[in-house]
Amino acid sequence: MSASLEELNPFYLDVLKEIGNIGVGNAVTSLAQMLSKKINMDVPEAGILDIQDVITLIGGEEDVIVCVQQLLGGDNPAILLFVLNEESAMRLSDLILGRERGATTSIGEVEESLLKEVGNILSGSILNALSEMTGLVFKPSVPAFAYDMLGAVLSSALIEGGYYSEKVLVVETRFFEAAAEIKGYFFILPQKEVVEKILSALGVVNQ
Repeated sequence: MSASLEELNPFYLDVLKEIGNIGVGNAVTSLAQMLSKKINMDVPEAGILDIQDVITLIGGEEDVIVCVQQLLGGDNPAILLFVLNEESAMRLSDLILGRERGATTSIGEVEESLLKEVGNILSGSILNALSEMTGLVFKPSVPAFAYDMLGAVLSSALIEGGYYSEKVLVVETRFFEAAAEIKGYFFILPQKEVVEKILSALGVVNQ
């Protein structure tokens, strides 16, 4: 059974949630322009987790997920992951493509392209908000798409990115309309010194 941020989170970061809200607000505007339709989103929770708790938050190591991944280069290296479980990815595809709920039964080329673009827009918007509030410069790579078991995706991301901190910044995102509520998770996995720089810039003391 997956756990909640409330159960796992050692402390809350109101400022991180605010960054998420600003980023999501900008993403909603961008998505509306791209899709010519309104997509409602919000940020129920945000905080910091130990890296081993990321899997527990979403489900289990063998759960199939969709992930849009970007590497950050430059002076502030990190990994960005936007993650949806398989059911949520299909429901989000229905929502954005204007399909009846349950119409999407697999993730094909159309769905992959769409989810990749949504993840790219959301990641860019949250990253810009984080940059504005910390004064730090982030240089994201071209987004990559993964559709695999959670454990495999996370392991691959960590291996590709190199050694990273044991702390992960998490912004829970929610897409919704009258008939659907879809949760996704935006993770920032920075190198250890970058975590300290971000928290210091935000005025947060990790206890």
